[in-house]
This record gives sequence, C-alpha cells and structure tokens, in this order.
Amino acid sequence: MKIRNRIALQFSLIVATILLAFSVIIYVTTATYSRDDFYDRLKSKALTTARFLIQVNEVDHNLLKIIDRNTLTALYDEKVLVFDERNRLIYSSVDDHIIHYQRGLLDEVRQLKEVETWSDDNQLAGILYEEGGRKLVVLASANDRVGQNKQKNLRFTLIWGLLGGISLTIGLGIFFAGQSLRPIDEINTQVSTITARNLRQRLDEGDRQDEIDQLAVNFNAVLGRLEQAFEQQRSFVSHASHELRTPLAALKSEIQLGLLRRLNADEYETILTNLLSDADRLIGLTNSLLFLARTLENISQMPLAPVQMEEVVLLARDELLSAKPQYRIEFDYDNLPESETETTVSGNEELLKRVLLNLMDNACKYSANHTAHVRLGTDARLCWVSVRDEGIGLSPEETELIFEPFYRSANAAGYEGFGIGLSICQRILELHQGRIQVESRLNEGSQFTIRIAHL
Repeated sequence: MKIRNRIALQFSLIVATILLAFSVIIYVTTATYSRDDFYDRLKSKALTTARFLIQVNEVDHNLLKIIDRNTLTALYDEKVLVFDERNRLIYSSVDDHIIHYQRGLLDEVRQLKEVETWSDDNQLAGILYEEGGRKLVVLASANDRVGQNKQKNLRFTLIWGLLGGISLTIGLGIFFAGQSLRPIDEINTQVSTITARNLRQRLDEGDRQDEIDQLAVNFNAVLGRLEQAFEQQRSFVSHASHELRTPLAALKSEIQLGLLRRLNADEYETILTNLLSDADRLIGLTNSLLFLARTLENISQMPLAPVQMEEVVLLARDELLSAKPQYRIEFDYDNLPESETETTVSGNEELLKRVLLNLMDNACKYSANHTAHVRLGTDARLCWVSVRDEGIGLSPEETELIFEPFYRSANAAGYEGFGIGLSICQRILELHQGRIQVESRLNEGSQFTIRIAHL
C-alpha cells in the first residue's frame, strides 16, 4: 500500500472513531435526558391526580377523569391508577384500558417511594403519596411517541452525518496526503536519475523549512560523501598503480639486463640483490595497501577491549628498537594519572600499537639524531600520546595534506616510505572515535598527538 493511501486510511479511521464516539455520546445522552424528562412528567401527572383526588372534595372520580382527558398536558395513551393501603384500586383515569403491572410492583413502590419501569411499550412511573395518614400508590403510564420520533430523527441524522463525514474525510485525506507527499515523489524522480557518472547532481532543497526539505539536504550530504569516497577510491587506485609501477619497472629492467648478455657471478649477485630489494619494496607496499584497505572496514568487525595506553607505548617502543636498534625513544608523562582508568581506553591493542609504531618510526627516521620524544597525558575525559621529533618538519600547507594516502612532503623525497602510514593512523583513530593532530615547523621538527576518550 502506498504511503499516501496508508496515511489517508489511518487518518480516516481516527476521524471515524472520533465521529462515532461523538455520535454515540450525543444519542445516548439525548435518549437518557428524554426518558428522564418523560418520567418526571409522569410523576408530576401522578402527583397532580392524587392531590385532586384526596385534597379537593369538590372533584369526584368522574370529574377527575374528564379533567385528565381534557388537560392540555395530556400524554399519548395516558393512564393513571390509584391504590389504597390494601392494594385496592380506588381510581382509574380510563375504563377501557388497563395498565399491566404485577402485585409486587405496588410493594416495591411503597418500599422505594418512587419506581421507574415499563408497561409493554409505555413508560410507567410509580410514586407513594402520603396525605392525611393515608398512603396511596399512584401508577402513571403513557407512551412518549414525540420523544421516540425525535430520537428516530436524531438517529437518522447522526448515521447519515457519520457516513458523510467519513466519506469526506477519506476524500480529503487522500487529496491532502497526495499534496503533502508530492515533494517525495519529486525526490524519487530526481534520485532515479543519479548514477555513478553524475554524482555531482543534487536534489532541490526547497526552503529547508520542513522535514522533506531536510531529507533532501541530508541526501545531498550523503551524495557529497559518496562523491568524495569515489574520488578517494579513484585517487587511491591511481596512486597505488603509480607506486606499484616503479618497483615493477625496476624489476623488469634488472631482469632484462640479466638476459641481455652473459654476466659473471658478481654481476649476477648484484642483479639478484637489486631484485630482492625491489621485491621487498613491493611486499612492503602491498602489505601497507592491504592494511589501509582493512582499516576502512566497519568498526563492528574490530574487536574492542580495555587497553592500557602506557603498555601500548612500551610495546611499540620495544618492537621498534628490536628492529632498529640505532633509534632512541624517550618516554615520560605529561602528568601522573590519578588512577589506572585515566590511561585505559576501549580499543584494539594491535591497531593502536600500529599507530604508535608508525609515529615513532617517522620521528626517528626524519630526525638527524634518530630520537623520538614520547609523552603520555590525561585529563577528566581524554588520554593522549604525543610523539615529537627534531627533524625536517613540514610547511603549513603540507600539514593539511599529510594525512592523504600516498602524499609525501617535498623534503621527504630522500627517505624511504610510501606516504601511506599517516593515512592508516588517521583511519585507525577514526575507528576508535579519536583524532590525530599535527604541529610542525619546517626544518625544526613535528609533533603528532593522538587523543582518545578513556574509560
């Protein structure tokens, strides 16, 4: 079912329920009021008849009957009966009609003093009239034909009003739901024209006042991120191809040189050494590319556990010094943490160690003294680790590009590397809801700081 029809149906059901409840309340309230009013009139008639019969000596039974028949307030099919203490009928307003009642009704009237019931299709009211030591039971019965006609007309009006109101609600609901959802139809039409070749196309955002306009705004933002992801993918493939082509070309050249003419053992050894170096470069580049691709996976696939940041720093330092003993790493605290939780973060130990390994290796590699200064600090919310060097540094323009994949600064051309490490570090920190910042001065050194919320 379309949203337009579903909204119209739900709205119509709500309105129909309200109208039905409103109609039932009106009908029941009117019927109750009409019935109670008629019973009051019957009681008043019974009381008047009893007073005439007992208090006015000049009025005998026959005269009272004439008065009952000719009064202006006479009711349809009206009958009045008066009984004495022994349940003997002492007065009847009509002789050719009787009121059907049971003997127990008289006793009930004496006990309750007032009774409201039915006699066939007529309403019947019974009262206990006490005067001059006498206790008379008066029964008055009549048919409220006027009230019934009014209730019938009211019922007819309410039913047709209910049906008309529901029909009108359904029609207007479909119309206005269609009007309200028309912008969504337009968005669907525009979205259907967007493909991978025209990701620059954007949806009409209107005046950005209602929810549908905000949907278009958010969808345009998604398109922007998608376009950026496509651009990054194309850039990644382009740079990866370029980086892979260089060692592959070197491999091919060395092999062609070996096949061009016969060489002595030393020359073959030199070629094999160069081939091994190019193969190691290819393996290193491939491993870096694979690791970068894995860091783009969903965070839900990355196991998280409490990790002590000082332990990660020490593990990364020991692993780096084991591989490159000529490096020096100085570690200290910015401030002593008050508890272990201040340096405990939720993360993946291996990935965080990879970040610190990369930062320490870069600091030592680009410093003339091969020394990295590592400091750990905490506050009420964050734990941070800074890695500082006294190396070649970066210009302000380069600090904005340093985290792009395969980007290398101009003064780093003479150093080994692929320009992937910092991009990997940034991706890992994003997976940990952390961030990495850089402060650098050209030819003076750089300081990289990672910040993660602690437990």
